[in-house]
Amino acid sequence: MYHTWMRYFTPSPVHHRLGLVCLGVGLQHGTLPAVGPRTLDHHVAVVIHAGSGWYATPDGARHPVTAPALLWLTPGTPHHYGADPDSGWDESFVDFTGPAATTYTELGYIEPAPDRPLVPLADTAAARAAISRIARAARRGNPLLEVETSAAVHELLVALRRARADTDADGDPVLQALARDAFLPLSVAEHAARHGMSPAELRTAVRRGAGCSPKDYLLGIRLGRAKELLAATELPVAAVARRVGYDDPAYFSRLFTRRVGTAPVHFRRQQGRAVPGGWSTRIPDPDNPPLVSGTG
Repeated sequence: MYHTWMRYFTPSPVHHRLGLVCLGVGLQHGTLPAVGPRTLDHHVAVVIHAGSGWYATPDGARHPVTAPALLWLTPGTPHHYGADPDSGWDESFVDFTGPAATTYTELGYIEPAPDRPLVPLADTAAARAAISRIARAARRGNPLLEVETSAAVHELLVALRRARADTDADGDPVLQALARDAFLPLSVAEHAARHGMSPAELRTAVRRGAGCSPKDYLLGIRLGRAKELLAATELPVAAVARRVGYDDPAYFSRLFTRRVGTAPVHFRRQQGRAVPGGWSTRIPDPDNPPLVSGTG
């Protein structure tokens, strides 16, 4: 016995320009019939919340699936999978497509390998919440259907990336160390040496953890801090440059202008504001915002 609920959508061309669009959602459990062999022209994230089953690689070999796990079905790749015929499994799936899928794949959020579609997960709570939002949005006649479900697909990809079993709950230690040392005037090779790694090993670790090169990862942290200092302090640009690891203020200004699209002095003019008491580094709790007393 099994239970299946599913909805399918046909987003308009203008909604496709959102980057990702949801084509369908399903919630199923029990001794479900096998899927495939078949090939699709879009992506599907199949999240196994409980139970076990199998998937077959293109060479016909069967491999076990044990929850919690994710099966990536990618465009143009044959797939064949199913729940255990005796005990079944609890499954959710989301069909999606769009040009942003290419970028998510490049960043490592979508696993494209046809011979390794299975991704072990630590848990599926956040993924289930995102899929539930899609299911709730799927009510007939919802005028916000395409936008709500598109936003939830983005959320789902982030949730699945965070839930990977090979990701430390406290974050990747290499990325944590790079973030800690980001403002030191060190080259990528020097950062690698501090961790007992070659530059190639560091590139591989950062690419897997953050989806970018070590240089871009460090640059993102440095420029983010530089923006905060420009917006919230009156420090000269040269002092801001030194605070974020650049001894040459002219080079910093050129780099900032190229990556941000505006010069540091122009950014300050647009975003600068006095912050009495200084800029807070503590992230506020959105569920318990601080009380702000009015003047009446």
